[in-house]
Formats: sequence, C-alpha cells, structure tokens
Amino acid sequence: MDLESLLNWSRAQFALTAMYHWLFVPLTLGLGIIMSLAETRYYRTGNLFWKSSAKFWQKIFGINFAIGVATGLILEFQFGTNWSNYSWFVGDIFGAPLAIEGILAFFMEATFIAVMFFGWEKVSKGFHLTSTWLTVIGATISAVWILVANSWMQSPVGMEFNPDTVRSEMSDFWAVALSPVAINKFFHTTLSAWVLGAVVAAGICSWYLLRNRNKEFALKNLKLVAPFGLLAILLTVYTGDSSAYIIADRQPMKFAAMEALYDSGSNTPYNKTLDGKGQALSVFGVLNPAKKTAEDGVEPFFFNIKVPKMLSLLSTRTTDGYVPGITNLLNGGFYLPDGTVAISAEEKMAKGRVAINALNEYIKAKEQGDEASMAKSREELNANFSYFGYGYIKDKNELVPNVPITYYSFRIMVGLGTLFILLFALMLFFIRKPERYIKLRWFHIVNIIAVPLVYLCSQSGWVVAEVGRQPWAIQNLLPLQAAVSKLEASSVMLTFIVFLVLFTILLIAELNIMFKAIKHGPVEEKRIAAK
Repeated sequence: MDLESLLNWSRAQFALTAMYHWLFVPLTLGLGIIMSLAETRYYRTGNLFWKSSAKFWQKIFGINFAIGVATGLILEFQFGTNWSNYSWFVGDIFGAPLAIEGILAFFMEATFIAVMFFGWEKVSKGFHLTSTWLTVIGATISAVWILVANSWMQSPVGMEFNPDTVRSEMSDFWAVALSPVAINKFFHTTLSAWVLGAVVAAGICSWYLLRNRNKEFALKNLKLVAPFGLLAILLTVYTGDSSAYIIADRQPMKFAAMEALYDSGSNTPYNKTLDGKGQALSVFGVLNPAKKTAEDGVEPFFFNIKVPKMLSLLSTRTTDGYVPGITNLLNGGFYLPDGTVAISAEEKMAKGRVAINALNEYIKAKEQGDEASMAKSREELNANFSYFGYGYIKDKNELVPNVPITYYSFRIMVGLGTLFILLFALMLFFIRKPERYIKLRWFHIVNIIAVPLVYLCSQSGWVVAEVGRQPWAIQNLLPLQAAVSKLEASSVMLTFIVFLVLFTILLIAELNIMFKAIKHGPVEEKRIAAK
C-alpha cells in the first residue's frame, strides 16, 4: 500500500464531497431566513404579495435542501469508509453530536418541511408560519452539531484517553458542545450562510430588473434583503475577528500560515515584541514560489503590503503583542503567554513517541497481568499524551500546512467580505428611491456578478479552516496518516472519479431546476373566496 498516494486520494475525495456539500447548505440556511421573513410579513399583513414571495423562495430552498441532504449523507459515510482509524479513535466523541443532529434536527426538519411545502390552505396561517420557522431552525440546529464536531477536531476538549480500549472517550459533554471554538464557529458559519443567501436573493431580484419583469417582486424583496444582508455581513466580520483571535491561541501554526509569517524573532516574558512596536498585518502580498520550507533561507514574499501593529491587535488584543511565526513554532524558544518557554517540534515529536511507546508497553503489560508495569506505563502516557499525535510525525516540516493556499484563501475571504459590506450598504442606500433604483443597470449587473463571488468567499473560508490545520485530523492528537483507512489507493481514486461525476450531474440538475424556477418567477396569489 502506497500510504502517500492513499492519503492524497482520501483527502481529495473528502475535500470534493465537503466542498460540493457546502455549495448547497449555506443557501438553504440563508434563503430559509428570507423565506420565513417573507411569510411572517404575509401573516402580519395578510398581503398576498408576501405569500407569493414566500412560496417562490420556498421553491429555491427546497431544491437546495434536497441536494444538501444527499451530499451530506455521503460525507458522513466517508468517516467510516476512508477514515476508519479516526472513527475508532474518537467515535465516542465525534459520533455524539452527529447522532444528536440526526435524531433531533433531522427529524424536526423532516416533520415540518412536509407541512411547509404541502400545508398551504390546509392548515392555519399561524401553524404554517410556525412550521416554516421550525424547518429553518431545524436546519440551523443541524449546522450546530456538525460544527460542534468539526470544532472539536480543531480544538479537542472534554475528553479522556482510555488505554484499555485505545480510544478517546467523552468526559464532559458540555465542554465539547460549548467550547469557545464551537460557539464562534457556529455563529461565523451561520451568519456567513445568511450573507450568501442574501447575495443570491439580491442577484435573482436584480436579474428580474435587468429583464424588466417582476419589478414589484424584485423591489420589495430587495428592501427586505438589503438590511438583512448588511446586518449579516457586519456580524460575520465581528465573529471573524473573534475567530482569528481564537485561532491565534489554539492553532498558532494555522494562524502563521494565514499570514505567511515565518520568523518573528524573540519576545519578552510578557509576550511582547522586543522592540515594543508590535507586528504588522499582511493586507496583500505575492508569495515567492521558491519558498519550500521554513528554514531554506528564501524570502517568502516578492512584495507585501502591511498595516503596522494590526497583527498584534488581531491576535493578542494589544498593539505590541508577540505573534510567533512558522520558524519560531518549529524551533521553540520563545515565551508563551503564561510565561513558560515554548518547546521545539523535535521535543514534541520525542514526547509523542514516548506516549505511543508507553501505550504499547501498557497493552503488553496488561496482557501479562503486570499491574505495576501497567501503572508506570499509564503514568508515562498521561504525562505525554498532549503530544501523542506528534509521535507519528517523521519530519518537523510536515507540521507546516500549505502556506500559499492558506494565505491566498484567507485574503480572498476577507477581501470579498469587505466588498459585500459595500454592496449591501449601497443597496440599502439606492433602494430608498425605487424608481431610480430600477434604472441602475450597472448595479444590477454587479449584484449578479456577486453571486459566484459569494460562493468563492464561502468556499475560501472552509479552505482556510481545513487546509490550515493540516497535517492534523485532530489537532495535536491524530495526524492524517494515522487516521486513514487501510485501502488501496486505486480504489479510492476510482470512487473519487465516481463521486466527481455524480456530484457534477447533481449540480447541473440542481442548477437547471433552479434556473427554470427563477425564469418562471413568482406566481401571483389569488384570494380564495369564502365558502
């Protein structure tokens, strides 16, 4: 078995499935809110226009919901097929939030989505509105538990390792569910999904205005979408700032890769830069492709535009805070925020090997019934377990994620997010005068162009999150090469091709159905006469 080839194809297959899945999920979450707000207006005013609007957005929502469920199921199955060692090692912890998602959220969605789609004129307006909101809440609860599981992989908490079963077991459910990483990731991801839904809705409305049709629908719904989108993007930026702060603390190597920051020099025992000037944030730069490793002596940038002190402020909340670079993290020797000195990657790898060896000795002693040796091995294992995953690392450079992908993806996400603030601010300003807004063809075109850009922004965020934490399946505890199933690389390559074809067909079918629904447009509702 070629481990490197197997690992690459397994990663590629999981990335393919996850990225296709994430094409559908954020639109479902975002349009769900818009759809619910439109129906709420219908409930409060009795205006059939808003009933028509709710039904139109409901149709787009339903298309995405169905495909999202299909791709999500395949994604979950891959944990068992391609990452069975991972599933064994942390199944007790990782499986719990996914089980809750399936039992609570999925059944909630499945129950109320039927009422939402087929209950018009069959149930009361209030019950139908409640069903619509509960469907959207159910979809959001699904996101909660999936993001809790992902957050635990990024920052494992609330667990204890059981050497008897060679598994990590949950010791504190609430520490897992309410970790700062999980809370921040939920809000940042959900709010960004709302932004995507608002951009897509605005793009559809703008297409109608360009075609000089459905003008009332477009203008009134833009008045709904513009403030919603602006609020969502501002809150996304706020949670994004918190996310960067948490990453700098919990995943410093990812943070250094996001900035392509290699060497920050030394710092003071109080985690300040020696010169007191703080560290600058890279706004944008062009990376040198000749830079291969942290210590190869090659300059990382051809050019780099920076903002003084901003990196320190972002990661430490002080203007003179110290942010370790990739080289510093590999070599250690700098002061940590608690005043202790960081150890090198080689020392962590050595401690990891001690932990793995202690586990093997524990298992051997258990088979022989040697309780004294078991106690000694367990003590040694516990003392070094926080570095357990480093024992599988052969070269310290394996600990460095792909810097160019992480660096550029982060800037795509932030840059486009900034543009969306401007987009919704202008939309909110222009829509105050609908008769003039209709004539702004250039702005309608901009709104339509923004649709593929918001998907690029959304996907880039996940690229930063997942590529930036490589080589870890579970941060510091389990690297990918120890998590992957023992399969033939050729079989994984074959299923990758099958999934690529299948997902592409699903995407084309979804777009075709969606475009037909958009071209058909909203159907004008007629008041039903009382019998």
